[in-house]
Amino acid sequence: MYYFILPILYILSGFSMKISDDINDIYSNKKLAIFTGIICAISTAIATIMNIEAAYIFIAILIGNFIAFKVDGIHHLLTLLIFVFIILIYGIPKLSMGILLLCIFSALLDEIGHETISNITNNKYAILFFQYRFVMKTIIFILAISGFFNILTFIFFIMFEISYEFAGSISKNNFYNILK
Repeated sequence: MYYFILPILYILSGFSMKISDDINDIYSNKKLAIFTGIICAISTAIATIMNIEAAYIFIAILIGNFIAFKVDGIHHLLTLLIFVFIILIYGIPKLSMGILLLCIFSALLDEIGHETISNITNNKYAILFFQYRFVMKTIIFILAISGFFNILTFIFFIMFEISYEFAGSISKNNFYNILK
């Protein structure tokens, strides 16, 4: 049951994270962005409580985005507050500071690289690497093959990323007009 619920939470987290951001940034609908942000907060919080490796990933993404100044709207702030509230109430597993810092650093590099790489280089491989945020994927893979994480965690994280990209592709194709 555990390995059935966890991938669903990763998929829901990735999808709702991107949809919330796009609904706010592209379509300026704060209410719907907040609603989908709440779905993201709940799904990431449940995954964080259920699984230590998910805790590393989702806490790192949250902190990395916060440091990169990507928490830039009411939908982000409410998502953050709900996530923190839930994990403070239910508790999170005891985390290794070294692994957490590595994950935070990789999430931060992904965010900074995603925003700035095309201004720094014309190298199509570097641009592709940061466009699809491969720093954290690489770190999670290394942690999985070195035995710090379960290989399923890497697979679940890839599922998160695929659902995030899928959400981005449908929001670019006027997804919001379906909701009107």
